[in-house]
Amino acid sequence: MEQLTLPYLSSFTCNWTYDVFLSFRGIDTRNNFTGNLYNSLQNQSGIQTFIDDEEIQKGEEITPTLLKAIKESRIFIAILSPNYASSTFCLTELVTILECSKSKGRWFLPIFYDVEPTQIRNLTGTYAEAFAKHEVRFRDEKDKVQKWRDALRQAASLSGWHFQPGSQQEYKFIRMIVANVSIRINRVPLHVANNPVGLESQIIEVASLLEFKSDERVNMVGIYGIGGIGKSTIARALHNLSADQFEGVCFLGDIRERATNHDLAQLQETLLSEVFGEKGIKVGDVYKGMSMIKARLKRKKVLLILDNVDKVQQLRALVGAPDWFGFGSKIIITTRDKHLLATHGIVKVYEVRQLKDEKALELFSWHAFKDKKNYPGYVDIAKRAVSYCEGLPLALEVIGSQLFGKSLVVCKSSLDKYERVLPKDIHAILKISYDDLEEDEKGIFLDIACFFNSSEIGYVKEILYLHGFHAEDGIQQLTDKSLMKIDTNGCVRMHDLIQDMGREIVRQESTLEPGRRSRLWFSDDIVHVLEENKGTDTIEVIIADFCEARKVKWCGKAFGQMKNLKILIIGNAQFSRDPQVLPSSLRLLDWHGYQSSSLPSDFNPKNLIILNLAESCLKRVESLKVFETLIFLDFQDCKFLTEIPSLSRVPNLGSLCLDYCTNLFRIHESVGFLAKLVLLSAQGCTQLDRLVPCMNLPSLETLDLRGCSRLESFPEVLGVMENIKDVYLDETNLYELPFTIGNLVGLQSLFLRRCKRTIQIPSYVLPKSEIVISNKVSGFRSSNVVEKVGPKVSANAMCVYNEYGKSFLNVYSLNVSTNNVIEVCSPSWNQDGHKLKNIGYRLFCHPIHRARLIMDKVSRSNESPVHFWFRKKFPRIALCCFFEIGELFDNVVLDFKLNVLINGTKQLSTSSEYIYYIKRKTHQKLCCDLQCNKEGIFSENEWNHVEILCEIEHLMPYDSERGMVYHDWITKRILKSSVIHVYSENNEDDFNLVENPDFPLSTEQKFQEMQRRLKRLHFIQLHFHQI
Repeated sequence: MEQLTLPYLSSFTCNWTYDVFLSFRGIDTRNNFTGNLYNSLQNQSGIQTFIDDEEIQKGEEITPTLLKAIKESRIFIAILSPNYASSTFCLTELVTILECSKSKGRWFLPIFYDVEPTQIRNLTGTYAEAFAKHEVRFRDEKDKVQKWRDALRQAASLSGWHFQPGSQQEYKFIRMIVANVSIRINRVPLHVANNPVGLESQIIEVASLLEFKSDERVNMVGIYGIGGIGKSTIARALHNLSADQFEGVCFLGDIRERATNHDLAQLQETLLSEVFGEKGIKVGDVYKGMSMIKARLKRKKVLLILDNVDKVQQLRALVGAPDWFGFGSKIIITTRDKHLLATHGIVKVYEVRQLKDEKALELFSWHAFKDKKNYPGYVDIAKRAVSYCEGLPLALEVIGSQLFGKSLVVCKSSLDKYERVLPKDIHAILKISYDDLEEDEKGIFLDIACFFNSSEIGYVKEILYLHGFHAEDGIQQLTDKSLMKIDTNGCVRMHDLIQDMGREIVRQESTLEPGRRSRLWFSDDIVHVLEENKGTDTIEVIIADFCEARKVKWCGKAFGQMKNLKILIIGNAQFSRDPQVLPSSLRLLDWHGYQSSSLPSDFNPKNLIILNLAESCLKRVESLKVFETLIFLDFQDCKFLTEIPSLSRVPNLGSLCLDYCTNLFRIHESVGFLAKLVLLSAQGCTQLDRLVPCMNLPSLETLDLRGCSRLESFPEVLGVMENIKDVYLDETNLYELPFTIGNLVGLQSLFLRRCKRTIQIPSYVLPKSEIVISNKVSGFRSSNVVEKVGPKVSANAMCVYNEYGKSFLNVYSLNVSTNNVIEVCSPSWNQDGHKLKNIGYRLFCHPIHRARLIMDKVSRSNESPVHFWFRKKFPRIALCCFFEIGELFDNVVLDFKLNVLINGTKQLSTSSEYIYYIKRKTHQKLCCDLQCNKEGIFSENEWNHVEILCEIEHLMPYDSERGMVYHDWITKRILKSSVIHVYSENNEDDFNLVENPDFPLSTEQKFQEMQRRLKRLHFIQLHFHQI
């Protein structure tokens, strides 16, 4: 059955010429058993039977007459007698019969006359003798002999009847055959369709699920889809194609309607009566009927078709479980409700598809023009009708029939009307699914039909929730009942005729006055209600998105009578005056381009959840004291809005969007303390120089301030924010992030692209965050290890000189020593008002022999420390470091690290991380002072050895997908040189910059050291004078 051929499937009407075709060996049974069987079938019972009684079996080939008789026969009976295999004609005929039976689903009954099935399967006895001769005769046609052999084995393996002459009464055996044949031919073929177009491929797919050729199990298959799609048509076609293969057959049509008018017990009685061909079967009640069906059918191979099931109780009463039926039974169920099938445990399901355009056009043409092709001149009409029907066979048949014989003008007028009002015949069929819904589900269906076909499912659920519906369960119910789908892009898809059915239900609420309908979507209806002030408390939803900008000439009071209006969405419309009143029942107010400078003074939005006034003329927002239910607030692109008032009385606010409010310069500090705020976005607010002074937003996930070109400071973070994921500070004027940004413990990505200034980042508090500073590369990740002990902050202690001029960085010192006696402070020349250029001149032009200058080796990766020795007190010194930026990236994250060891013990460890936005490839210099904040700590008589290790690292991009940096390394060290200068306030006898006084250098070593420094002197002087 799985290999049904398409040509055969096109003839569902089953117009057979013969009921039975007899295949037999004349010399064995023509004048006895076969003759008597033919007489009983043809003459006594009136069963049309084909018998080759003219001995036309000549040669081995099937004659055209015989082949035609085989194809036009409904049932095949082969009398396999002892000499059957000796006839090559019989063998060829058997091959043809079995091929026809398999490909076309015909019933084949083998009668084993005076032979055992095993003798035929194993080719023993007379069958072996016959094939020994065939193999000799047809030695050059081995394939033909093999086909005969396979056909006999297949026939002997099928369920048949055995007759042994002399041991059984022949007339009783023949009577049993006739009775069985009579049952099958009395199964009247069901009407499938006047024009069965486009069914073939779908029938083949359902047949493959049913596995007709397998008798190993009971197969239950569900066929589902919207009303009018062709579920019952496919089921009837499958009945006609396969009924003769089963011992019992029952087609229970339109169970939904029959179960309404009769109880389930009557349906059980009908099922048993049709399967057994008995009248007057009574079951008593449903539960007895369930037991009776199981008891009587559990050993019987049956075909049951339950059409248009709408309640799971119907399935439980009629086809409770697979073990109710014999092996090989097939159960087909058609329904509009997919979930019903799953509830009953039916795994194999098939959704009937809409007809493709080519087949849809053919079906429409059969009904509209009584021909496969459409008439010349009506091509556009046909295409328009097919487009309107969207492959729904019911609609194609109804509309095609209604347009039959009509002129072009009438056809066009009719289609215009159908696009406004769904034809009654189609509406009635489709509305059945709507009538089966619960009240909540009906509301969801009408909302989607009126407003949200093709909308994104997340948005749809949000609006349905605002309307007061339980969206998740309702949408699932609509999907199960084939009223809608969710496509691969996550959008709602509803057949246009289903949508029209829903809209027609709303239109029927008041056919003459739109203001008395629950939902308004049609632009003309909306304008009528607003301009004529026809609003009523029936209206719940208005969504006005006009295709072309329209001006509504109204008094501004039309919303006053809409006491139950919950959803108001307006876009692309102009109004002659501002709204004077808005209903307090609103849950969603989305007015794109709202023209008034403020909301109505008496507006009491006690139920409002979403307020969206994007691109509006709003100039001021009064203190939002009554917006306690508000969750979403959107003032995007409100060019006239200058400040946001206190939101302390909006405790449930979850999203605040202020994007591109280009005149906004003040946001109330209460915004920084909204406990439920998840999204805060103020992109492109070019007049905003600060967000709020402080913030503690525990629910915040995204903070977006990109494009706020005047923004100079980031709020102090007063509490731990674990939910924050992304912070966007691109194209701002920030120069540092506060120390408290460490409270953004959940931060994953910090975006600082195209900023105007050098920005310092407290790197030790951002070890897990990705810092994104360029679109060209991935983010950067700090290389610092977080210490358990908090750092000491030296404010503005590090001076940075580059192409932007001079700026200062904070220095973070980790607690590496119990004393913490060495500290970093701002350079003295900065405090005294001196310029680095002058200090540099005195520094480098001072006589070398006075040992005031020391410089380490210049190298790409410099880890050689600066050494000097002191006694009594650590001298106050100036430290300067020089580095250069490579050519790899436009913007870089730099980390300056400084470690000071005295007598081998680390006394200071610092880090200063910042972003440098490169304009030109120039050198940078970092300068600071080091001093000791306590006395009597170090030896006064012995020399103390100092090592100063400076590192400047250029962080490499971080690959977030791989969880590692490019090339498996974190940084690129770019330090060129570092120098120290001892201020003149220090006693020269108590420090030495050249050598350890306890181990003085030789004369030759001192000369070599002087030569090395002279070579570097020019480099240092050159780069100092560039600042």
